[in-house]
Amino acid sequence: MAACAFRRSIARQLSEVLDLPPENLIKSISAVPVSRKRHDADFQLSVASIEEGGSSDCLAQDLQLRAQKLAEKLKCDAVVSEISTGPGTVNFTINRELLAKTVLQQVLKDGTQYGTKSELFSTVPKQKAVVEFSSPNIAKKFHIGHLRSTIIGNFIANLKVALGHEVTRINYLGDWGMQFGLLGVGFQQFGDKEKLKSSPLQHLFEVYVQINKAAADEKTKKLAKDFFRKLEEHDEQALSLWKEFRDFSIKEYTRIYKRLGVHFDEYSGESFYQEKSWEVLKMLEDKGLLQKTTKGTGVVDLSEKKDLSSLSTVIRSDGTSLYITRDLAAAIDRMNKYNWDTMIYVTDRNQSSHFQHLFQILKLMGYDWVERCQHVSFGLVQGMKTRKGEVIFLEDVLDEVRSRMLENMASAKTTKEVEDPVETAEKVGLAALIIQDFRGLLSSDYQFSWDRALQSRGDTGVFLQYTHARLHSLEQMHGNEPVTDINVACLQEPDAISVLQHLLRYDEVLYRSSQDLQPKHIVSYLLTLSHLAAVAHRTLPVKGSTPALAQARLCLFQATRSVLANGMKLLGITPVTRM
Repeated sequence: MAACAFRRSIARQLSEVLDLPPENLIKSISAVPVSRKRHDADFQLSVASIEEGGSSDCLAQDLQLRAQKLAEKLKCDAVVSEISTGPGTVNFTINRELLAKTVLQQVLKDGTQYGTKSELFSTVPKQKAVVEFSSPNIAKKFHIGHLRSTIIGNFIANLKVALGHEVTRINYLGDWGMQFGLLGVGFQQFGDKEKLKSSPLQHLFEVYVQINKAAADEKTKKLAKDFFRKLEEHDEQALSLWKEFRDFSIKEYTRIYKRLGVHFDEYSGESFYQEKSWEVLKMLEDKGLLQKTTKGTGVVDLSEKKDLSSLSTVIRSDGTSLYITRDLAAAIDRMNKYNWDTMIYVTDRNQSSHFQHLFQILKLMGYDWVERCQHVSFGLVQGMKTRKGEVIFLEDVLDEVRSRMLENMASAKTTKEVEDPVETAEKVGLAALIIQDFRGLLSSDYQFSWDRALQSRGDTGVFLQYTHARLHSLEQMHGNEPVTDINVACLQEPDAISVLQHLLRYDEVLYRSSQDLQPKHIVSYLLTLSHLAAVAHRTLPVKGSTPALAQARLCLFQATRSVLANGMKLLGITPVTRM
């Protein structure tokens, strides 16, 4: 990794002056973000980060003075061409030709692994990770919240795989519970086998809406409870109908996930743990954790004072299991099956208290590995409507974004002829959805806007795709072979240096996202890279330049496209080559 070589060189010199091991200094030396003001410096060391106990007691004036004193003790060498100070920082400018040569060689040599081999990850052990995401309820509408869970979980899994971890992607379907009692009764009254085969999700949703209207009626409620009890008692007829619901739904989901470019290693579900949930209840009882209320429900006391001021219900009064009981069984089973190092659940923040309860109960049961479980929660999307009105199914959104993108492509003057415009529109449209979703903190709600998401200029997924396609066509135009032997003295213009400086800090961005599992760092990085590339494309022409200059610039654009494609794929976006 280019940045690593430079950080190590700076750390070696600092270590002699500060009498600290170089490895203790590496993470304190960070690449300077490129800004419109155009800093000449490439790396900076925050003086506060190397002070014992941090900087809370230091005045800005003191830090400035320390930075100046430290800078005076350091010397320029073959790597560092200039040393300066900023507010509480020592800044290092890398020899310009060495910067260009090292960055471009490293990007083209590492290819898809550029940034992931960085020594920033050297202290991070390779892990087995289980990521549970998407997890729609078969009987209910596959709404936009499931899109968020799907793309966020996919990003987390992609990032972990890129960093060398072993990842198991699980889709834990909501395929059990009282709603299936209601759905079973509903299907008996309003169901149609042919419609179930041809459009399972739509038909089950229609049946669910109809039976829900009747659910206020005591007779319907009783029938639903009876049907669910039959399921729990393995009644053949009830199970056969339920299995049809599940199988047809999974087939439909798989088709939709294919459109999203998402795959799973395991389709699991609550139904898998119906039997094992009874084993969990027995364990809770044996450990003295299960209590019966006067209403006959089974609860676990989570309060510190053991006064039932905080509790979790794990079994209904009629003896049927609950969602949390099956989740407990699933967590224990996955540890036995995968022996994971970390398990991540991706759901909306409304389920935060459910996961707090789940983790608390597992801890009470004596499972210390619960400390390695994590709930990644996300906020709500507001204003997501299609032209037909309110969004019901994820597929409505995918169809809408594709059709709007096709319209935009047809009317745009810059659109090239593409082999399959529908497929291109789908990929560009999906990029638009993903970037709009990933730009902010995952836990925040956001207001969705079709117009904003589909703009071809500005901070959008469409702009990323456009930049990638443009750079790809530039390569095609000037020979598609990777350029290796170049004269780096030809890449000294400020716009070329800005791109190189930005490429330099890719590993830091990956590291940051790996620490907090927030895609916004990578999104922000790629958008800046695209804006820098657009400026460079305008000011550093390949066509009409001398052969040496053309080769050097082409190499810079190849490296830019490579890193852009890597980052997009991590986010779950398939880069297009023409649009």
